[in-house]
Amino acid sequence: MGVEVHPAPDELRIAIEEKTLYIGMEDGETVTDGKAAGQSAADKVTADKIAAAMVVNHKCNAEYADVSWSQELTGEEFVVIHMLGVHSRCAGKGFAKEMVRYAIGLAKEWGMKAVRLDVLKGNVPAERLYEGLGFVYVDTIRLFYEDTGRVDFKMYEFSLS
Repeated sequence: MGVEVHPAPDELRIAIEEKTLYIGMEDGETVTDGKAAGQSAADKVTADKIAAAMVVNHKCNAEYADVSWSQELTGEEFVVIHMLGVHSRCAGKGFAKEMVRYAIGLAKEWGMKAVRLDVLKGNVPAERLYEGLGFVYVDTIRLFYEDTGRVDFKMYEFSLS
């Protein structure tokens, strides 16, 4: 049996194609597939300088509809942060906070009313990160993901309205 890789290469490919993958560079810049400082993202991103990455989009598990969120919103009124990860050489340097702040800024720029996400129950560093940035714990529900199976996730929301 091979080693599990998260996120899976197919998930990354889709995020790149959909232009929903955001990459935090060690120089502090966050880039996506758009133009960054006059260069394409592909010109700016080198593997040895990637500090963090995440996906920000409107996609979520169907079970998100069963959560008692602080406000009832359509799928186009909120964004979801997925697959936030920081390279091990950059751990503890604030990259995760900056990426989440960037996602909140994008949501504001896009006129969203909330940022939502799920955290694998027991992932205390992630729980502390989001709570420290103002996300509010809403509920714990069972979700299915290919890499985890059906397990408990803590649901968080950052209200923008």
